[in-house]
Amino acid sequence: MKTRSLGPFTVSCIGAGCMSLSHGYGPPPAPADAARVLNRALDLGYTLIDTAALYGFGANETLVGEAIGHRRGEYVLASKGGIFKNDAGVREIDGRPETLRRSIDASLQRLRTDVIDLYYLHRWDKKVPIEDSMGALADAVSAGKVRTLGLSEVSAGTLRRAHAVHPITAVQSEYSLWTRNPEIEILAACRELGVGFVAFSPLARQYLTGRLTDVTRLAEGDLRRAMPRFTETNYAGNLGLLPAYEALAERVGVTPAQLALAWVLAKGEDIVPIPGTTRIEHLEENAGAAEVELTAEVIAALDDLINEHTVHGPRYNARNQREVDSAEFAHHLLSE
Repeated sequence: MKTRSLGPFTVSCIGAGCMSLSHGYGPPPAPADAARVLNRALDLGYTLIDTAALYGFGANETLVGEAIGHRRGEYVLASKGGIFKNDAGVREIDGRPETLRRSIDASLQRLRTDVIDLYYLHRWDKKVPIEDSMGALADAVSAGKVRTLGLSEVSAGTLRRAHAVHPITAVQSEYSLWTRNPEIEILAACRELGVGFVAFSPLARQYLTGRLTDVTRLAEGDLRRAMPRFTETNYAGNLGLLPAYEALAERVGVTPAQLALAWVLAKGEDIVPIPGTTRIEHLEENAGAAEVELTAEVIAALDDLINEHTVHGPRYNARNQREVDSAEFAHHLLSE
């Protein structure tokens, strides 16, 4: 697969997001099936593997360690901390230094590795100065437990404050045709500071594959059930955008999923999308997007067709949106 630079690392231009193998979109696959997906990803040339302590409350890191720990030299390993279970067993954002230190040690054990290549603060805990959280993560770099640091879903101002404590290698946020929020300010700030950008959910949580046509059939516990864009009314409106989108994919000679990934790749050499999947055939399909080059005309047509003005519904409900530290929150309030 073609490669891109991400800080000191050279990684596949499309990475592998691991969340759905343990968490998020209904019942996950059996561990043996998930292990086959991860090993096939490495065989195909995916060299950025992205997980987090939150995913399955440790189960995803354990899966990665057990499934491909023996191939540790073949990939850049990214994980995240700062969201996990509190003492009551409830999901909590916690960026206190002592919590982050414990989280890193637990992740290393689950991942069966001595060092994590890229470790993100999964969300900024607004009760803790970002400088304090970054200080603890910088200490982990000094101790050799982590090689580089990242942030997820932060504003340009928070990025600059964190970068002043320790150089940031990457910012990870949702970015796709239907989620353009990074274009408000964070992409420009990353480029100003020489920070890479990792795009999660580049396929819009299956929407841009064209395969999700009936949201009433989403499994109980599926994260999308709480997302405004996936309500029956909003999703019906969003489905109305797909015929023209699929016609563009056919014109280019690619699948809808490949078109979505090619669009993200075309937005900058400093961007690495990390689609997730539970199926090998989709993993192989996604990898094919690395070879797709879109013309300026097609990119402009896509920009006009699916964007923040044509999509129905915000990406998060109000409670989840408040966890995001970005200019997007103000934008979200103005659009309600």
